[in-house]
Order: sequence, then C-alpha cells, then structure tokens
Amino acid sequence: MMKNRTLCALAVILSSLVCTLSSNVFAEAPRVVPTILDSVPHEISHFTQGLSFDGKELIETTGLYGKSGLYRRTLDGKILDSARIEERYFGEGSVVMGDEIYYLTWKSHKAFIYSRKPFKKKGEFRIPTEGWGLTLWRDQLLMSNGTDELLQIAPGGYNVTGIIKVHDGRYSIKLLNELEIVGNTLYANIWQTDLIAEIELPSGKVLRYIDFAKKAGEIRDRFPGVDVLNGIAYDGKDFWITGKLWPQIYKVKF
Repeated sequence: MMKNRTLCALAVILSSLVCTLSSNVFAEAPRVVPTILDSVPHEISHFTQGLSFDGKELIETTGLYGKSGLYRRTLDGKILDSARIEERYFGEGSVVMGDEIYYLTWKSHKAFIYSRKPFKKKGEFRIPTEGWGLTLWRDQLLMSNGTDELLQIAPGGYNVTGIIKVHDGRYSIKLLNELEIVGNTLYANIWQTDLIAEIELPSGKVLRYIDFAKKAGEIRDRFPGVDVLNGIAYDGKDFWITGKLWPQIYKVKF
C-alpha cells in the first residue's frame, strides 16, 4: 500500500514537471547572449510597450490604465513631445508609418492614429483581437496579440489580410509582445521571459533566441520594482533594448 502511494506521488510530481517543462521549453532554436555596447537613461515611470526609432529620435509608447502615453525622446532622455490617451485605455505597441503613428490598446479592440510631428490624434480604428506589439512589414501593419499568431493588417481599410503562425519546430511560440522588423527578420519579446525570438518571415520559424537573462537578472537584483523585458528598437546598425520601468536602455549587438 505504501509502495502504491509512493508511486502515485512520483507520478503526480513527474506529470507536473512535464507540464511545467512543456509550457516553458523553447525546443530547437539556439540561444545567443547579446553583447552590451552602451546604455542611456530611461524613465523608470515608463511602462514600456513600444519602442522604435524615428530618425535619431526614439518613439516610445507606454501602458497601464491612467498612465498610458506616447513620447518622442532623444537618446539622452530629453522628452521632445508627448501625448496621453484616456484613462480607460491600456496602451500597447506602436509603429511609425509615413507621417503617422499607430498606437495599439490592449483589451479595447482599438488602435489610435496620431500625426508624427507634432503628436496630434487624427483618428482610430478597430482591431479584431487584443493588441500587444506592432511593426511594419511589406507596407502592412504586423501585430501580435499574445498568441502564436501575427496578424497582417492593411492600412486604410484595416482589414486582416494574412496570419503568420510562429513556431520553433513542433512547438507554437506564444506570448509574442513588442516587435521590431529588420528586412524579413522579426524580433519579438516573449512576455514573462528574458528572451527575444528572432523570427523568419513569412515562414514564422524561430531562428534563434536572444537571451537577456544575465543582464535582466542584474537589473532585477538592483531595482526590485522593475517589470519584464520589453522594448526593441533598431537604429540601422545596432539594437536598443529596455524593459517596463527599467532605468536604462541598452545598446546591444546580437
């Protein structure tokens, strides 16, 4: 009887372990650790949801109800322009397209359109799912929504023209958050991890993971109030990486 109980307990533990591993594993693609080249200050009040370059300036969107906003800033931290959205909206990712900036909300099935310079709200449109990350690929918006799907959305009519499923071998990769595109390669934060997935488009195949765990761990030890890694911008040569409420933006090479 005791033996049966022991075997049952072991089975439960093993089952739990398998479930845990299968939910967190990133199966086949290799991991690389980035080289940190430099850092610049970042506002610790900014719950970063979107980060991208507009020339030599950064466009950042932030989240949280009552605190969501749009910012144009220099690398040394000077705020050149800003706009806040209504308290009932939780801001998410954003992207510059032409003379406009598109800014997602999380659960409201809505995105806002702002003029690029200066910031002024021009309109809004409906999105079919939650909004997480946003970038621009092949003249269309590319949006993540927390699943393994990337939605291709046509500017103007804002209809979904295609869906790309992200995978690593036989595993679907979900919780894709902030996005940055370089050619036909997409970089995506994976929420609640210290990983950035490097994704081949249009196949959706993960090529490798950028593992930011070492630096993120150091930041969490020094600044217990910080949140997760989130924010990827490319200046044409190097990447700039930050997180929600992080005190620095890091210039890195992968």
